[in-house]
Amino acid sequence: MELNNTALAHIPAPVAVPGYDRSAVSAGIIHFGVGGFHRAHQAMYLDELMNQGKALDWGIRGMGVMPSDVRMRDALAASDGLYTLVVKNPDGTREVRVIGSIIDYVFAPEDPAAAVEALADPAIRIVSLTVTEGGYNVHPVTGEFDLANPAIAADLADPATPGTTFGLISAGLKLRRERGIAPFTVMSCDNIQGNGEVAHKMFGAFASALDAEFGTWVEANVPFPNSMVDRITPVTTDADRADVAQRYGIDDAWPVVCEDFTQWVLEDKFVSGRPPYEDAGVRLVADVVPYELMKLRLLNATHQGLCYFGHLAGYRAVHDVARNPLFANFLLRYMDEEATPTLAPLPGVDLAAYKLKLIERYSNEYVADTVARLCAESSDRIPKWLIPVVRENLAAGRPVALSAAIVASWARYAEGTDEQGNAITVVDRLADELRAVAGENRENPTAFIAQRELFGDIVDDEAFAAPYRAALASLHEHGSLATLEAIMAGEPAAQ
Repeated sequence: MELNNTALAHIPAPVAVPGYDRSAVSAGIIHFGVGGFHRAHQAMYLDELMNQGKALDWGIRGMGVMPSDVRMRDALAASDGLYTLVVKNPDGTREVRVIGSIIDYVFAPEDPAAAVEALADPAIRIVSLTVTEGGYNVHPVTGEFDLANPAIAADLADPATPGTTFGLISAGLKLRRERGIAPFTVMSCDNIQGNGEVAHKMFGAFASALDAEFGTWVEANVPFPNSMVDRITPVTTDADRADVAQRYGIDDAWPVVCEDFTQWVLEDKFVSGRPPYEDAGVRLVADVVPYELMKLRLLNATHQGLCYFGHLAGYRAVHDVARNPLFANFLLRYMDEEATPTLAPLPGVDLAAYKLKLIERYSNEYVADTVARLCAESSDRIPKWLIPVVRENLAAGRPVALSAAIVASWARYAEGTDEQGNAITVVDRLADELRAVAGENRENPTAFIAQRELFGDIVDDEAFAAPYRAALASLHEHGSLATLEAIMAGEPAAQ
């Protein structure tokens, strides 16, 4: 059956449907970047609240700015904003529900003035974002706002017809200010460190470039709370659409598939109110940083601990690697011995349970994550997620051998050939440079970690360099599995 408001009453179990009257829901949030993650995460949390009879004045209006956003507009228009969320549990069971918290979608390029009016609506008190790291217009070299971006330059030259997220949100804030309407909170939900701070810096830079006095007002009046978000949400495929139609009889143009785990830690900093997120399981805190570091140094760093060793050993699916006790125990040991000592206290978090849950999440075959995805863009990942752990442990005189082995596995992977002699496609912005340096690994074992723009001065510290050299030599001589076995047995990595 077609998915729409009329069909809700006829959707059979086991599919759960909204238990609230959607006609009573009004918009309180405009969201830029309506995609799979947003619909599996923030929109799902609001649907939870609405099913409790709360937050009915916090419905979501999606807003698209990219040409590709037309597809989402059309899919949601055909279903009255409804969509199917399929949660895949590690044991193969599913939880399926129809989400009703998105009530409208605005495609801004069709009518920029109408989009700005929507943002100026006094009922809108939060503007949220999942626009990916690239959506913040950060210059790759300077780290500052890229004023040379042609789309940004166009918005600054003609602010009356904005075409970017920056231009639209700034125009909406200016109009609210002129009309005496309180500003909204800008809430980034992107998976980047310090997402609120990044948004604050970039939107502030645009506002100041537009009008220095307006930039000062934004700085003083618009909050940008930080958040930490987590849920594995693969891209929806035609097979997913067919599966929803076959299993549940629902013709949904864009269902969402995700894992069972979800987490949201949010800085409680809002100017015009917020939904009672805590009633849906969101952790509201004064400081997100400790939780953010927990995720980066446990989840993200263990992804790197899993992927290079796994690929070299011949694995291509993440769940197959995680189900091998050798890999699982190596990751747990890294988390216990090297990552955890660098973390600040985390009130309300059972770290032991969190670590075990990570292994369970990686083992979920129904999510179908790939080793190749985790191996990509390592030069942006290892320096941010693992090297800070190394630095803190070196400074404190703590062990770093497991971290050194992970870096060695990246260096071996970057050589571009696996243990069976097959070519490895290294996906990285520095792929050519990395392969050239990794080609020196056998003759000059510290060549790779001597790239100071990636690793700083850790090559000069024997407490790291010695176990790194040992692991790299073992990878060359004995292979990935034997290297891990030696490490886990407490033996020298290379004989």
